Amino acid sequence: MKKILTLEDVEFAIKGGSVYACGGGGWVEHGRELGTLAVTIGRPELVTMDEIGDDEWIATAAAIGAPGGLTEWEMLGMDYVKAVSLLQDALGEKLYGLMIGQNGMSSTLNAWLPGAVLGTKVVDAVGDIRAHPTGDMGSIGMADSPEPMIQTAAGGNRAKNQYIELVTRGATAKVSPVLRKASDMSGGFIASCRNPLRASYVRRHAALGGISRALALGQAICAAEKSGKSVLDAICHTTGGQIIASGKVTANTLKYTNEAFDVGVIELGEGSGAVRIHVMNEHMAVENAHGERIATYPDVITTLTPQGQPLSAGKVAVGMEIVVFHIDKSLLPLSSSVIDPSVYPHVEKTLGIDLASYALNRSA
Repeated sequence: MKKILTLEDVEFAIKGGSVYACGGGGWVEHGRELGTLAVTIGRPELVTMDEIGDDEWIATAAAIGAPGGLTEWEMLGMDYVKAVSLLQDALGEKLYGLMIGQNGMSSTLNAWLPGAVLGTKVVDAVGDIRAHPTGDMGSIGMADSPEPMIQTAAGGNRAKNQYIELVTRGATAKVSPVLRKASDMSGGFIASCRNPLRASYVRRHAALGGISRALALGQAICAAEKSGKSVLDAICHTTGGQIIASGKVTANTLKYTNEAFDVGVIELGEGSGAVRIHVMNEHMAVENAHGERIATYPDVITTLTPQGQPLSAGKVAVGMEIVVFHIDKSLLPLSSSVIDPSVYPHVEKTLGIDLASYALNRSA
């Protein structure tokens, strides 16, 4: 099914993507800017994988970094277009379309502006239905592959002479950290285009329909806002998720690292109702007061206000009343990268906790 994306869809993508953002996934204002530009200057078109020929090229449009308000980043819409242009030039062939690495506050819309300007399709497939900290987690099975890939990036704080363009070639595991370092050097947030792959591969390894899910959730949220009904109820009903904790925030230790990650722990509640949320850009795990794991990536883990407004991890402040929303991974389409053991060691080392035994359903 083909669909011309509209201004109404921009709001749906932001609101639905903000839930799947899991505390990260970009910035609401940035997403609104990208989407509004795209549907104003062009007609970006959303297409499903069953409409795409096996031999067509599909790449991933993504933003790299930690725009949680802890750095002076700058990202312009045309940075996304430039990154795609750099990759097409390096590939020597035209891209049919762009998928995204993850849903998020702005990342759900990462492919829209290049689609409006360059004519690439917005492919209804994602590297991960929810947002995640590393590019490997959205690389649809390429993280441990020796196959040389092309990855490009563009963007940076112009006033501080931090604008960067780069084109890299090599195994994904080797070149992804290069783009992460470029993000840090640019101010903490940079546009990228990476890993051109044939549609036949994407069809087998991506989480299909990921953008449509975000749009449907956003539509349900907007309807609840207009009718005055509970937004939290609409989110739970649409996704099958549930609220697993609520309370006043007692600590947020989030700090920006030179790897362009926001890392720390958010604590809320008191006594037997207290929980700890482990954060690496996004909410990656939740423990109860007894230290027992109650949610773990790739589950959706989102902090919201009691009124249902998703909160970036960096905006969760001590004294706030918040709720923690959870969707079990069994209810989500999972890509090859989410069940790839090679994507977990770096994140586990950074956080100092086990993720893989939970994510991959194996004994700790």
